[in-house]
Amino acid sequence: MTDFAAIDFETANGCRSSVCSVGVVVVRQGRVADSFYSLIKPEPNYYSWFCQQVHGLGREDTDDAEVFPKVWARVAPLIDGLPLVAHNSPFDEGCLRAVMQVYRMDWPDYRFYCTCWAARRTFGRRLPNHQLHTVAEACGYHLENHHHALADAEACAAIALKIL
Repeated sequence: MTDFAAIDFETANGCRSSVCSVGVVVVRQGRVADSFYSLIKPEPNYYSWFCQQVHGLGREDTDDAEVFPKVWARVAPLIDGLPLVAHNSPFDEGCLRAVMQVYRMDWPDYRFYCTCWAARRTFGRRLPNHQLHTVAEACGYHLENHHHALADAEACAAIALKIL
């Protein structure tokens, strides 16, 4: 796979529709061609303690951020016609479907591929786990700032270029 968009969402709480940040890395002809990151104001702007511990974002970070439809209006043209790749894609696809449903947005028939599933097939039991940072290291990519949506999307893109 040489043309795709790696995508990662972070959520404010346990609801998949509570996306609070998105990172996108566009790969064309096997090279990173573009990237995008934005905070998103979830509605309601409520953060669970657990999610804050994972990614470090809180209400104060997204009080002045744009809501999802405005952010997605900038993302959609970047990923138009590209397959989407995510590490544990059922989570990210679930977030995208849920937030689009909340805002009554049409689903544009995105096709998702999962680097976590691909890593299980590729590495099997040779890795202690198939978490993003572990798989990224196995692919020669050192992930810094894990759980920052853009950093995770960059790691996912590097993994996809190696094993998809």
